[in-house]
This record gives sequence, C-alpha cells and structure tokens, in this order.
Amino acid sequence: MIRNKRKVLLVAAVSFLCLGGCSSKDQSVPDEQEKPISKQNEIAPFTGEVITNAMDHRPVLATISNIPAARPQSGLADADQIYEFLAEGQITRYAALFQSTVPDQMGPIRSARDYFVHLAESMDAFYIAHGYSPDAKKLLDEQVVDHVNGIHHDGTLFERSADRRAPHNSYISKEHIEEAFRLKNASEKITAQPSFSFLNPDESDKIGDMASTVQVSYSSDPNYISTYQYNEEENRYYRSVNGIDTVDKLNERRVELANIIVMEMDHQTVDQQGRLAIDLESGGQAMLFHEGIAKTIEWQNKDGFLTPVEQGIPVKLTAGKTWIHIVPSLSGPSTSVTYTP
Repeated sequence: MIRNKRKVLLVAAVSFLCLGGCSSKDQSVPDEQEKPISKQNEIAPFTGEVITNAMDHRPVLATISNIPAARPQSGLADADQIYEFLAEGQITRYAALFQSTVPDQMGPIRSARDYFVHLAESMDAFYIAHGYSPDAKKLLDEQVVDHVNGIHHDGTLFERSADRRAPHNSYISKEHIEEAFRLKNASEKITAQPSFSFLNPDESDKIGDMASTVQVSYSSDPNYISTYQYNEEENRYYRSVNGIDTVDKLNERRVELANIIVMEMDHQTVDQQGRLAIDLESGGQAMLFHEGIAKTIEWQNKDGFLTPVEQGIPVKLTAGKTWIHIVPSLSGPSTSVTYTP
C-alpha cells in the first residue's frame, strides 16, 4: 500500500512539472517504449511453431506421387505434415498438408483414394488430386469436401512437366491453387482446429529409448524404406530412401522433421487392383520419435484429426514439421519400425 502511494505521488509530481514547462522533446521516451506493441505470439496449429500473425487460412491437402520416377517431389519441404499411406501393392503415396506455407509449386499430383478424401474432409482441408479411384470419385462427386482435380483441369490449373512421363508429371502452382479456391467458391478460412499438443521452447522430452537412427519399412523393396537420422544439434531428423536424401525439387532443401510418427491401422484389400480400405476412425497402437528418443504411444481420431495420445491425452510433440507413417495392423509398428541408439 505504501509503495502504491509513493508511485501515485511520483506520477503526480512528474505530471505537475511537465505542465509547468516540459517541451515535446522533454516528454520523449526511450525508443523501445515508442515502438507499437506487437500482437501476442500465437502457435501454428499444425507445427506448434511460434508465429507473430494469426494463421487463419484454410489448410490444403494434396495427394503426391511417391514412385522413384516422381522423386524428388516439389513442395515437400514446406509441408506442415506428410502422411504416407499404402496405395496399391507395396507402393506408397503421400497426403501432404500445407497450412503455414503454400509452396510455389507442388507435385507430382496423383489420384485420390477414399481415405485421402476422408482425411481432407475431417480436417476441412481443400483437397487437391489428379484422378481418383471409384470410391474416391463417388465421394468427390457428392462434394463431401471442397476440391479441385486434374482430370477436369489438365493443362489449365494443372500443368505437365516435360522432364517426366505421365502420370507422374502433373503439378499445380500456388497461383493456380488460389484460383481454384475462387473457382470453387471455397472458404479460405480455417474452421477445424487440430487437438495437437506441443512442447514449449524451453521444454524437452528425453523419456524413452535412445533412437538416433530410425527405419520404417513398407516392404523389402528399398524404394519404400524410409531412414531417418537424428541431428542433435539441430534437434531435427533428416530423411533418406534407398540412400538418397529426401529433398525438395524446387530448391534442393532437405526435408527437416521434428517428429516421426508411425500409426497402426486396419487395412483391407477391396478390389482386384489391390486398392485398400483403411480404418481412420478406430485408433490403435503408435510410435513417436522425437528429441532423439522413441516411445510407444497410441493414436486416436479426435474430432477428425489423427492425434498421437498417451492415456487418452494428446502427447506433446516437438514444434516443427511431422512425417506420419500409416502402416497395416497385421505388421504393426514393432515389425515395420527398427531403430538404433
């Protein structure tokens, strides 16, 4: 109370003196006090990274080819999250999510599967694909999600690269994505907020097995075995496949990852072409790699988002980009994943 009275008296005295003849120069304050107060920092919803401006634009989910002839892909270094799914046989395909940044170009864009459409629908993401399976076409025709497809816009919104062969040469630019939003009269504002949890900048998670090298296999084919090397100084993982670093074709940047998650899901073959139905709803076992450690966790579908959890509570991820492997329940993370200290 005494301290508060002294403060009031001091303010009153200063005010009185200034009324008696302070010039505008006399009333100046230190430079740091003259600067406008910046907005309170916010957290990017899919990476947990601190940002100065609100990120309220809608996420974009794109299906990207992953056969060797499609590598290196364009735009991957800017993806907040990359989901790797089996397509047919032992071939995998990416669903790359962009919200923090939309790259100047992304691709090669490939055809939709129903689980890609459901993933985009659950996140209320604008979905991009070129082609579709019968089940995916039915969903897209029913307009379950705002989308644009290269089947209808080949040579306009989608452009073919001359240095690669179809169907692995279809690309879409940032400019054409913006045009697609207008064409489809789609909202550009984010409506569904993920339930992901992230470590604070001054936190770390060292509870788990040491894991400096991680390998995730979809088959014995080395073209579909991902190897991650942990860089302790950067607190990031660098990915390679069959001895080749995963880089972005746009700028040759290596893909830097803060988290690798492996989620076990039920897979069922649904047709003679080997197409799959994948259970995105029921939850199951999972593994998390971050901060140089490995831990066994679970995943749940929380309000449409595939969320890593411990005892039902979202596990704290390291702020940054995340690669999410979806593997069949029959193999499970224990046989799909190996790691060494």
